[in-house]
Amino acid sequence: MGVVIAVAVGGALGAVSRYALSAGVTSILDVRGVGTFIVNVIGAFALGAIIGLTEEQWELSEPVRAGVTIGLLGGFTTFSTYMYDVIYHADDDRWMASLAFLSLTIGLGLVAMIGGLAAGRSA
Repeated sequence: MGVVIAVAVGGALGAVSRYALSAGVTSILDVRGVGTFIVNVIGAFALGAIIGLTEEQWELSEPVRAGVTIGLLGGFTTFSTYMYDVIYHADDDRWMASLAFLSLTIGLGLVAMIGGLAAGRSA
């Protein structure tokens, strides 16, 4: 039961954090989708770092590990919103923006994950 509660609390915190960061970035830059893009790249790096750190260095209890990785970071990042942002730009005939969000999120997400794993493993 402790794992379920940790995931629920982490998920709530992650979702609120995603909303706040994404809305803040969007209000500053006034470009739809940039906030989601930034959130997903940060989330990929953070997950990579946590996995890298917990492979050999940190020992986390199952509720804490699940609460942070599945709950917090799962609630923080979002594939469905990312897909909606891609379609939003495509529907508005902004194909370059649509393709940029699609490819950059995947590309930088992978780079961020690799960077996070490397940072976590070397810490």
